[in-house]
Amino acid sequence: MSKFLDRFSSLKPEIDTGFSSTASGRFLNENGMPNVRRKGLNPFEKYSWYHVMINLNSWKFITFLILGYIFTNIIFAFIYYAIGIDHLTGIDHSVLLNELMDVFFFSSQTFTTVGYGRIAPVGFLASLVATFEAFLGLLFFAIATGLFYARFSRPRAFLKFSKNALIAPYQDGSALMVRVAPFKNNLLTSAEVIITVAISNRDQSDSQTEFFILKTELPKINILVLNWTVVHKIDEDSPFYGDVNELLKTANVEIFTQIRAFDEGFASTVIQRTSYITEEIIVGAKFLPMFEPSTDRETTILNLDKIGDYEKVNLP
Repeated sequence: MSKFLDRFSSLKPEIDTGFSSTASGRFLNENGMPNVRRKGLNPFEKYSWYHVMINLNSWKFITFLILGYIFTNIIFAFIYYAIGIDHLTGIDHSVLLNELMDVFFFSSQTFTTVGYGRIAPVGFLASLVATFEAFLGLLFFAIATGLFYARFSRPRAFLKFSKNALIAPYQDGSALMVRVAPFKNNLLTSAEVIITVAISNRDQSDSQTEFFILKTELPKINILVLNWTVVHKIDEDSPFYGDVNELLKTANVEIFTQIRAFDEGFASTVIQRTSYITEEIIVGAKFLPMFEPSTDRETTILNLDKIGDYEKVNLP
């Protein structure tokens, strides 16, 4: 890789990428989040639980709320049972299971402040616990409502990236290509792209990583409604110039792709990013078309399931 390093020394990045040249492993995960694990602090200091909750997968978020609700009511049900179910009126004492179920549902009614009235606390201790549980229930549902609204109203780009980056024929030579497309019915305008590549020697564990901002043929488009194939022409000023296969065999390469656009619905700027590591870069391939006219030729059909489709081709 020495001949590549000699040429890389003259290709300086235009801006600081924000990553360290001595960092190890993948820099960005496929979902665009940094591949960084923080240590030295306890979980309450290390995590912003607000960001954790709004970034959770929808099913995980809903499951977390349901399990939290059930677990909290089980805890309070055991507290009531420990105080003594004689301090709760209206309990069915016929069998143990009925007692447990009544205590649990009394807890859930208190937690939600529904209070049907069949079961009620008797005595200071049971009433105190019920009062405290009702207070926690108000806080729980206030926080849950806020998180639901934050997740619903949070500006997002809703972009889908191709699974692979391709080295494809382009004009008289070749180019690095990445494809992206919006997958929701939001409207993105003034879309801009920044592509950064990180290259490090695979054979030397102590080698530093070099970062380069790649020039693109079309760095900005007015409106992003169909797919956008981002093209970086490989010429003398490109770190991919020369034998690309040899570079990918001898070096760890990671390509960061970041899209910034204005969402007219949110009236806000949205950003989404992803990365491609060496194994996800295909040499000698080109993307297949992913949109076509409808049968009546009155509209355009964008096939999002074809965003990563490609075919192998020979490079010039």
